[in-house]
Amino acid sequence: MYHFFVEPDQIGEKEIWIEGSDVNHIKNVLRMEPGEKITVSSGEDGKEYFCRIRELLEDQILAEILEIKEASSELPSKIALFQGLPKSDKMELIIQKAVELGAYEIVPMATRRAVVKLDQKKAENKCKRWNAISESAAKQSKRTVIPNVAGVLSFHEAVDYAVKTYDLCVIPYELSKGMEQTRKLLFGVRPGESVAVLIGPEGGFEESEIAYAQEKGIIPITLGHRILRTETAGLAVLSALMLHLDYSNPLK
Repeated sequence: MYHFFVEPDQIGEKEIWIEGSDVNHIKNVLRMEPGEKITVSSGEDGKEYFCRIRELLEDQILAEILEIKEASSELPSKIALFQGLPKSDKMELIIQKAVELGAYEIVPMATRRAVVKLDQKKAENKCKRWNAISESAAKQSKRTVIPNVAGVLSFHEAVDYAVKTYDLCVIPYELSKGMEQTRKLLFGVRPGESVAVLIGPEGGFEESEIAYAQEKGIIPITLGHRILRTETAGLAVLSALMLHLDYSNPLK
């Protein structure tokens, strides 16, 4: 069943109006017909609407609400991925998979060893593209929230934002030791506790960046005996947190 997002004011008591680019997608790409069923979310009220398409108009899709359920696809904790800018199109893959794994927010970081350097215009264009990928991945994975991809922050800005916003902040680092601490931190997260995960680019973090992060209260962790690529490390942490939180959430 296909999933779509609408603004809260497009949801009525018995009907939902779908507008924008999804109209063309439903009519001309998916070639859906009246009577077919879809799910809809606003991304704000925590509800999932099971609907049946009633009418295909020129610039709107009218859907009848059949059932309303409390959303069950979101993790019980907000998890943010702070990602050092990788080369080529790796960021697109990282965003797509992070959204599928339940990330609440993705924050691109300009770190010292990052090869990619974006000026303001390029960064704005990239951000638009990245948010479109987030929305597409949210639809595919039937999320009820579209995770926001923030504007690119410097490493120091990202650290300051993370410690101010999230309860637990961890930074995987290849020189860290102690899998027991990693296990306790990740599997000790409780529903409602928010987590920020900071991932370095190709080449990792510089020692001065790790020192600054520690000074601000971010905890270095190890991810094991193997060196993971930048596009793998964050997804490994998100996977562990997703499985732990889905298992520990009493509402599931």
